[in-house]
Amino acid sequence: MGKTGKVWLVGAGPGSADLLTVKAGRLLDMGDCIVYDRLVGREILAMLPPDKERIDVGKSAGNHAVPQSEINQILIREAKRGKKVIRLKGGDPFLFGRGGEELEALCEAKIPYEVVPGISSSIAVPAYQGIPVTHRDYVSSVHIITGHHRAGKDGAIDYEALVRMGGTLVFLMGVGALKEIMEGLLKAGMRADMPAAVLQQGTTAGQRRVAATAATLAEEAKRQKIKPPSIIVVGEVCRLADQFSWYDKLLLSGERIVVTRPSERGFKLQEQLRALGAEVLSVPVIRTVPVRDSVRLAVIEKELKRLRDYEVLAFTSVYGVERFFEILLEAGMDVRHVSHMRFAAIGQGTCDALRVRGIRADYMPKQYDGASLGRLLAGELEDGTGILLARSSIGGAEILEELEKNPGLTYTDLAVYDTIFPEGQEQYLRSFLEAGGVTRVVFTSSSTVEGFTRMMGAFPYDRVKAVCIGRKTAQTAEKAGMQTVTARNAAIEEITACICRTVHG
Repeated sequence: MGKTGKVWLVGAGPGSADLLTVKAGRLLDMGDCIVYDRLVGREILAMLPPDKERIDVGKSAGNHAVPQSEINQILIREAKRGKKVIRLKGGDPFLFGRGGEELEALCEAKIPYEVVPGISSSIAVPAYQGIPVTHRDYVSSVHIITGHHRAGKDGAIDYEALVRMGGTLVFLMGVGALKEIMEGLLKAGMRADMPAAVLQQGTTAGQRRVAATAATLAEEAKRQKIKPPSIIVVGEVCRLADQFSWYDKLLLSGERIVVTRPSERGFKLQEQLRALGAEVLSVPVIRTVPVRDSVRLAVIEKELKRLRDYEVLAFTSVYGVERFFEILLEAGMDVRHVSHMRFAAIGQGTCDALRVRGIRADYMPKQYDGASLGRLLAGELEDGTGILLARSSIGGAEILEELEKNPGLTYTDLAVYDTIFPEGQEQYLRSFLEAGGVTRVVFTSSSTVEGFTRMMGAFPYDRVKAVCIGRKTAQTAEKAGMQTVTARNAAIEEITACICRTVHG
């Protein structure tokens, strides 16, 4: 038998990807198998590397998809197969997360484990709604209670003790028993006018707050159709919500945005959108991979031998830069073999990729698209200039059409990488779209639109509000039936500004 693996019980926090701990994020990249439950936020599920094995053991009220005993056996089974198993649990593993039961099973099976605490919704969700669970002028204690087991069971909660302690009360998993909980507090002596609130989907774009009193909260939550996952907060600190509320004031609060570019290439965009309050779901719909077939590899080898024939080296993507210089190194060459050239870049991100290699771009269009780069080169380069264009095998024709308007130029369109359409993400992308709440989808190229429609298949695309980079991308999205707006260029600041303009007019 092979070596036994290991299990990490990892708290995923209350939902927002920004509230995932550094260690948890590192383990998600390192793990072989990710066993996750229903309360793990969609942002975090979207972050999971597509090549990871995923096992959904999600449970919801009245629908126990996988019994706890079976979850325990899944962890043991996968660890005995030598895997690094990440047991990803909403909130914190030990706060009503049944983490203790899972550790008991692992101990009995002699499976090594670690526990990674997570930020609990009992603290984070009120904070996102402007409710400090303690405040020196109001209360000095907070008490966290599960309301999940209350249905039909008297005496499970000592309401008199809770009322007597006088601290902030936070009930988790209690929406189904909200009326019963409020009645129990009132019968135990809680003031009828005690401020109270129920907070739904906290720390996400769908968060809602229903404010009332201990006497009226149950009826008000029913009227406003509050659903799980929600938490209940009872105490004087609820008065501070209107004054301290901050998340709802962010420019993109309430926006749930799908970014279709690979997560590792869209990190800065995601970071900026999240900083403005958006919930960002990253679902790569294309992948960039090195050229593998022998015929095109032979073409690349041929062009490397005649680099001296070219005066300008042009790039239309960050990955084109990365891959071209990797090819040089693989061939026993380096940047000195292109030191005689001038360099052209389609936009700021591509310029930055060159700058990392100690190269300043000589040409960059004001508008970051292929047609603009081709137009710039055709207008500024002298007759007889040879251009080597290093890009994707499915690069658009716009740049070539513009270059051909100057017959004095010569160019070679060299495919240094392939763009492919990955499989395995369809169910997640579809679940995000069909569950509702997605307000925008960002497309960075025509190929991302194509990848998106391949994944979604038959879908009412007229509901999709597409934020497109470049006119051709917008045309492809419009052809699919989407509503479109077009960012002026591919700069992260412009994409963000475009989204803000569409949201706020």
